[in-house]
Parts: sequence; C-alpha cells; structure tokens
Amino acid sequence: MRRIRYEHSGGPEVLFEEDVPVPTPGPGELLVKVEAVGITLPVVRKVREGREPIPLGGEVAGEVVTLGDGVSAHAVGDRVTGLCFGHGYAEYALLHQAMASAVPAGATAQDAVALVRSGVVALGALESARPEKGEAVLVTAAASGVGHLALQLARLRGASRVVAAVGDPAKADFVRSLGADEVVTYTGESWGEPCDIVLDAVGGDLLPRAVRATAPGGRLVAYSSGGGTIEAYDLLVGGKSVIGFQVAHIARTQPARYAGWIAELWALHAEGSLRPAVHAAHPLADAALAHATIENRANRGKVVLTAS
Repeated sequence: MRRIRYEHSGGPEVLFEEDVPVPTPGPGELLVKVEAVGITLPVVRKVREGREPIPLGGEVAGEVVTLGDGVSAHAVGDRVTGLCFGHGYAEYALLHQAMASAVPAGATAQDAVALVRSGVVALGALESARPEKGEAVLVTAAASGVGHLALQLARLRGASRVVAAVGDPAKADFVRSLGADEVVTYTGESWGEPCDIVLDAVGGDLLPRAVRATAPGGRLVAYSSGGGTIEAYDLLVGGKSVIGFQVAHIARTQPARYAGWIAELWALHAEGSLRPAVHAAHPLADAALAHATIENRANRGKVVLTAS
C-alpha cells in the first residue's frame, strides 16, 4: 500500500511516498480502508519542529476491512471515522475501537473528517466555558478546521454576538457566511468590545491579546498546541478565568460525554444547522501541498487527503 512518511524535521518538502505492507490489526483495533484523512495543525507542527519523526496521524474515515481480537462494537463493512495515532496518511490505517464512531448513511468521508474530530474540539471547548444564552463569543483561527465550526456552534448555543479573529482579512467573507457578526485581524489595533467567552486555538504571542479580549468575569478557553504565557495579574484585575481544554482527555476519561458530542454534531449536520467546510481535498501524493496550505494559514475550513 502507499503511505506518506518523513525521516527528519522540516517543511512540507520532507514528506515522501513509500510502498509498505498493509498493517495487521492488534487487539481492539480496526483495519480501515481509508477514504479521507483530515490534516491537523499539531501534526503539521511536529513535522516542522519535532525532534524525532512521528507517524503521520489524523482524522481518518473509511470502511472496516478487518477486525482485531476483542472488537465488538464494529463489523467488517462498517463505515467509521476517528483519530488515528499511527500512520494515517495511507491507503489502510489502524484505528482503535475506542476512537472509532459510525459514519451515518448519506454522509461522505470528507464530511466525517471535517466534522467529527474538529467538531468535537470546537463543541468541547465551547462547552468548557459553560456558555449562557446572550453572551458574546470570540473565536481565534476562525477560518480553520475547528474555528469555522466553533463560530456556528456559538451561534447555535445562543450567542448574541460572534466575533471571528483571523490572520488574513481576505477570510472575512468566509467567516461572515458562517455567522460571524464582526471580523477582526491579529494585526488590527482593536478587537472591539471584549467578549464573555474567548476560544483560542492560536496561543503563542497571541495569547495575551486573547486575555485582553476577554471581558471582566469572562472565560478564556485555551486549546492551542502553540503554547504561550499569561500574566496572573491580567486575570486578577478583571476576575477572568482561563480553562485548558484537551479532547483526548475527555475521550479517555468520559467516553459517554465524548460519544454524546459526536451524536449531537451529526444531528446538527443532518438538520442542516452545522455546515463543515472542506477547503481542498488532495490525493495522498500531494500531502506536501496540503501541509503547505496549513502552514501558510491559507485554508478556509478543513484540508483533506483522499486515499481512494
């Protein structure tokens, strides 16, 4: 089978295609014939910055072709999606049954990788802030795979004002089409009136600004892999709270809650209330182009690889 790998850190140019045997599922694992792979920013960053090469994982969706020992929740022929921690940029991938969920009839593999994992992050981050109807919500990286869903979910949760923060003003029309009332840029002088909830997926040097954009008594949810530092005084003077959110922790410790979020996302998608956007779908051979799109922050929605 074809698989994408790299041997040393660097930009998209270090990715290459190789032929390897189809893997065999171990206990609790599913072998999935991959139809689509969702590219994630943490994996792109690890290729660029990591000390050692890692398997290129991410959201995968496809058909179950073989079951490992002890798998009871899925059957051969099922269409599933989930986060692959091993080699996901491949024609066949291993998915642990705990991370796998069914793709509803009528939904495409691209829908699945654009909606489920990114949607769970967006919904979980928003839920962590305990939103109340009528509050204002600001979303950074608002045109990203997670951010464009967070905008819509904030509106569906009753936000009175939704602000989209983006790096490129050319993305304004896209985020407005998803429900943003206001659009601000990272380099702009003002982000307008502070918001009750700020969902930050950028981190780094932008994190202090996200704190300033949080209203007194408000909540900042940090779920970025970009790090960053916050001064305690900046929280104290406004009675602000910072909440760290990691979806893997919820999946491991609260599986029923995790499954409930997935069910809610598919229900919203089925009724047309939640619209996942795919920026581009590239074949496996163009994985470097997909990574470059993410690195250049050019995407509007999810960047996807197709393997079939």
